[in-house]
Amino acid sequence: MKKKLCVFDLDGTLLDTIGDLSQAVDHAMMVRGFPTHTREEYKQMVGDGVRNLVMRALPECHRDNQQMIDEALGDFKAYYTAHIDEYTQPYPGMPQLLTALHGKGVMLAVASNKFQEGTERLIRKFFSDIPFVAILGNRLGFPLKPDPEIVWEVMRKTGIGRDETLMVGDSPTDMNTAQNAGIEGVAVSWGYRRMTSEMGFTVVDSAAEIMEICEAK
Repeated sequence: MKKKLCVFDLDGTLLDTIGDLSQAVDHAMMVRGFPTHTREEYKQMVGDGVRNLVMRALPECHRDNQQMIDEALGDFKAYYTAHIDEYTQPYPGMPQLLTALHGKGVMLAVASNKFQEGTERLIRKFFSDIPFVAILGNRLGFPLKPDPEIVWEVMRKTGIGRDETLMVGDSPTDMNTAQNAGIEGVAVSWGYRRMTSEMGFTVVDSAAEIMEICEAK
């Protein structure tokens, strides 16, 4: 069915943010004299909110220390907020895709596990000309994906039904969110997780393929 609402993940889907995320987490680790990690290692840590990202980056012996996580998270956020867009860039074709979808009357939304302030700031920076109907990140009192509430919140706001809603993401977390919300999910191949059709998801290699899915009747 032709889609009227397209809900996008942010990190690894619309934007390549791993450079700035890894720099900020490395900073939090180095302040404590802990080992840092490669970008490829960080790609396996992201997707479940920055608290989980920082926790996974800590030495294993400190991952149950909530005070340590809190303090490292504070250092991460301070550094990341100051350097949030130094390396971050949209993935090829995504700005054009959003413009084209909007031009065809498709409502657009962002549903991210990134903290709300960071989500809003990056959208304003890179997609300021796109009139998203909702820009939702990790907010106090709201569950993280794959809980479907973040998608249902957008659907309630727009009045669009499940058959006319599409979720686009780069990870099993996003696809599980779509499944839990009862909507179609599409995984992009350029993100932080290696997504294959053998996993049971539709996987696309280009922004143009997302347009084709949205226009299918």
